[in-house]
Amino acid sequence: MTTLATICARGGSKGLPGKNILPFAGLPLIAHSIRFALQHPAIGAVHVSTDDPEIARIAREHGATVPYLRPAELARDDTPKLPVIEHLVAHLEAQGSIVTRIVDLQPTSPLRAPVDLDGCLARFEAPDAPDLVLSVFDSGFNPYFNLVEELPAGRVCISKGGGLGARQNAPKVWALNGSIYVWRREALAHAARHGLWSVSVAAYAMPAQRSVDIDTADDFALAEWLHHRQPA
Repeated sequence: MTTLATICARGGSKGLPGKNILPFAGLPLIAHSIRFALQHPAIGAVHVSTDDPEIARIAREHGATVPYLRPAELARDDTPKLPVIEHLVAHLEAQGSIVTRIVDLQPTSPLRAPVDLDGCLARFEAPDAPDLVLSVFDSGFNPYFNLVEELPAGRVCISKGGGLGARQNAPKVWALNGSIYVWRREALAHAARHGLWSVSVAAYAMPAQRSVDIDTADDFALAEWLHHRQPA
């Protein structure tokens, strides 16, 4: 397959301003995802979509291609991610690129390991291959056991099912960690119009210690601590 990596990094961040280029373990945060993709043999090229000139400059310095600055209508706080990826891939195809598979990497997930992408790609290439493989982790929370939701009168009830006395009896559930998405090209185009869950989806489970998604200063500190605990 012709596989490219996409990294979407908007300049505006409310929870942690400038988070995509903050220094993390000696490099701008986004550089970790760029280098991760460039070092993987399955990926032919790395492309960054950003509206921010400084992010674009740093991304290029670390080996990524930034074909344009993202239009303002695709860089709002409430802009969904899928149309941004589709916009980037469609632009590359208009320039002559042939794309059959897209690996989208979240720049705020610097702790992923090559084995995680290997696992996603293996699931994607299985005989019963889905349209999308995404990474998940066990958060410890379960709607059948310890997640509740508020009722109109202000009371709460268990979110799903009648409530179970032991976690072991609850169906297994996973939390999305946002780290890795592997898309079939046609499925990405469909999902950009109709939503992520309009295509067939399979999951690859990553350990919780590699699943931190940096959105706040506390997330950043935790990710740095976990990074320094990783074996060299």
